Amino acid sequence: MAEIELKTAPADFRFPTTNQTRHCFTRYIEFHKCVNAKGDDSGECEKFAKYYRSLCPGEWIEKWNEQRENGNFPGPL
Repeated sequence: MAEIELKTAPADFRFPTTNQTRHCFTRYIEFHKCVNAKGDDSGECEKFAKYYRSLCPGEWIEKWNEQRENGNFPGPL
């Protein structure tokens, strides 16, 4: 049986508290800024995707993706 290794985003000094809401939002923005700068095919951005996917609730990601598609996402992309 294959062993499953679970990982999350590394500790980030910008987010010292246990409430990781800002950390989640920042990693989501970092991923999309990276994709915008380097393209969808760049593997360099994948680490940011892993980080935000491990930190953010799925409902938030779905909402933000929908907002980006509609052009009314509240963050700086």
